[in-house]
Amino acid sequence: MVIIMASTVSSELENYMLDLFKGIAYTRLSTMEMLHNYVIQHPEKSMQQCVFVADLDIFGLDLTFLALVQRLMVEYPSLLNHSSGLLIVKSDNQWHTKTFSSWLMFNLNSLGCRFIGHPVIEMTKHLDNLNQWEKTTGLDRQSLLHQLSHKTLDRFLKPNMISDHLLKPKITALHASSRSTSNTLSLWNMVKHHLDGCDVQECHVANGTIMDCIGCTYQTCLYFGRQQSCFYGGDIVKELFPAIEQSDALVWICPNYNDSLSANLMAVINRLTALYRTRSFYDKKIYAVIVSGNSGSDAVARQLIDALCMNKGFHLPPHFFLTATAYDPGSIYQVPEIEKRAAEFAALMELELHSPIP
Repeated sequence: MVIIMASTVSSELENYMLDLFKGIAYTRLSTMEMLHNYVIQHPEKSMQQCVFVADLDIFGLDLTFLALVQRLMVEYPSLLNHSSGLLIVKSDNQWHTKTFSSWLMFNLNSLGCRFIGHPVIEMTKHLDNLNQWEKTTGLDRQSLLHQLSHKTLDRFLKPNMISDHLLKPKITALHASSRSTSNTLSLWNMVKHHLDGCDVQECHVANGTIMDCIGCTYQTCLYFGRQQSCFYGGDIVKELFPAIEQSDALVWICPNYNDSLSANLMAVINRLTALYRTRSFYDKKIYAVIVSGNSGSDAVARQLIDALCMNKGFHLPPHFFLTATAYDPGSIYQVPEIEKRAAEFAALMELELHSPIP
């Protein structure tokens, strides 16, 4: 295991790391020279398990850490291919831990790094991010941080999640688009054409069929979740919840709406909380097909990373997204080599879904 972390961090973070990794063998890379020497000693070899540790200032930056990561991504990207990543992010205020993490995960994933569900250990100022946990468990924040950190590290080091459908993986594709005009749906159809080895089911989230979550109490949400239901019922309970539970992977088909997911797909994610209360999504992988009229596909991808991997705990496989830029209806077909890219993306999905989570 490799830990990438600046040579100088706060004493609080340094002591935390010493406690968390006590008795665990690892290589710490804190300077450009250390990174260069590691590459010489491990030519053409993936880092396999890599922990990224950032000590953010009040502006959400750790410039020394970012310089190391930039060097790694630009000069030695092969080290990240087929690797698994975990993030530890401390902030000097209540901001930045989520946005910094989703940005970093997006870029690392584009180079082949996978992430377990709930892959970020957060520490905001005064550990305010554990405020609600403190209320519901009765444990103080330092004890909670210790407990949650060790559980997360244990899952990272010893994953034990194997699909039951390796011979015919089950995929549920979610969309809210019109078949006659959607470039995003057309791109997904190119991908789907090459998924012969998978059982693919599509779910159309139509306008008016999905009510958004309005924030029931924890107890109410838990009550209905235990019945595999939700207070508001509807199509999401009758069709989507069962499809998601039976799937090995979800594909989110996302046109870029103002650099965000569509309202219907966001409502699905919000309503998933009822299911999330009673079951883990650690064994389910997510993929995304995203088309923007101009720019911003990365913003949509990061939103999915944040909501589904960091928050709901879905597994993020390497190269989880396929993006394109196309504005006018049908213009996706004029994007250079788009069908080749779709076929390559489908091949990556097939290879990943026919293998157990490493």
